[in-house]
Amino acid sequence: MSALAVAPAPCTVAAPLLTADLAAVAANVSTIAARTDAELMAVVKADGFGHGAADVARTALAHGATRLGVTGLGEALALRAAGVTAPVLSWLNPVDAPFGDAVAAKVDVTVPSREHLDAVLAGGAGARVHLHLDVGMARDGAPPADWAALCRAARLAEQRGLLRVVGVMGHLGCADHPADLCNATGRSRFAWGVETARAAGLRPPLRHLAATAATLTDRRTHHSMVRVGAGVVGIDPSRTVRLRPALTLTAPVVTVRRVRAGTQVGYGHGWTAPAATHLALLPLGYADGLPRAASGRAEVLVRGRRRPLVGMISMDQAVVDLGADPVPPGETVTVFGPGDDGEPTAADWAAWAGTIEHEIVTGIGTRVTRRSR
Repeated sequence: MSALAVAPAPCTVAAPLLTADLAAVAANVSTIAARTDAELMAVVKADGFGHGAADVARTALAHGATRLGVTGLGEALALRAAGVTAPVLSWLNPVDAPFGDAVAAKVDVTVPSREHLDAVLAGGAGARVHLHLDVGMARDGAPPADWAALCRAARLAEQRGLLRVVGVMGHLGCADHPADLCNATGRSRFAWGVETARAAGLRPPLRHLAATAATLTDRRTHHSMVRVGAGVVGIDPSRTVRLRPALTLTAPVVTVRRVRAGTQVGYGHGWTAPAATHLALLPLGYADGLPRAASGRAEVLVRGRRRPLVGMISMDQAVVDLGADPVPPGETVTVFGPGDDGEPTAADWAAWAGTIEHEIVTGIGTRVTRRSR
């Protein structure tokens, strides 16, 4: 056999790795399901908050969730393509979205305006819709002034056999602060919206207002269904219930060098070594989801000890100060995880960057290898 015929050895180069712990997802869903008598919709938008939408969906459905929620129809249809057959709701679509595809795939859609209602009807008969009321965020949902007319138009379409109104929904803007008065306003407006829908002749079996924080703190918001996304993957915006973070990010050390006191690191020389030290280079940067705003504050776990990132986080690289304890190239460093071994958590990274955990876990870039376990 000639040398040219020899198959190349498989590539075994270590790379940054994002691992989703489905056992943590299962535990979180079970914990949340035990706190409500309502149906539980697991929200798996943004690729399951960065954890893998199909895997998170299947796990949630096996441990207490009965339905799934996403934003755009593309996410819903991707679940169908992955073989997920459970009820799915898509609630954020432009008026030119392929609503006929939603009907064909048996995906529920929301209607926040008369224009959306007309677009859904244009997609063909048989749609299952949730009317969406703005209860105080001035974001998605029909303004209260338009609500009664929207309900009447939807009822007329229902009477003609063109669609079925199966839900009414809203979304609270301050549920992570349960005592905030805007929650009381939102609850009252939602109750009014349900009564207005009933007065128009609608009888939607699904009434849902609560997302994760309200589900965990206020049973008055539960109605017939709750929508839980962040909580499924271990994030409680209300900080009232202990959930298990389900994501771990690791990276291999690329190189290690010993530098003298006075060595300046990174763009702008934002950090200067106060003494001789060892610096490790990680192949991760802001293009991979490490927020540049965390520069000068962030830490990683190296051999059981937290070590600081020094210098500016670059697009592709970050530098770790190892002090007097070098490690060999290829050593695995934990960037964040559940915190069981002292590693930073997504909450730590959020605090360092001045943001929320949701942004950290959904922001990991496509160059990072992903797996579920």
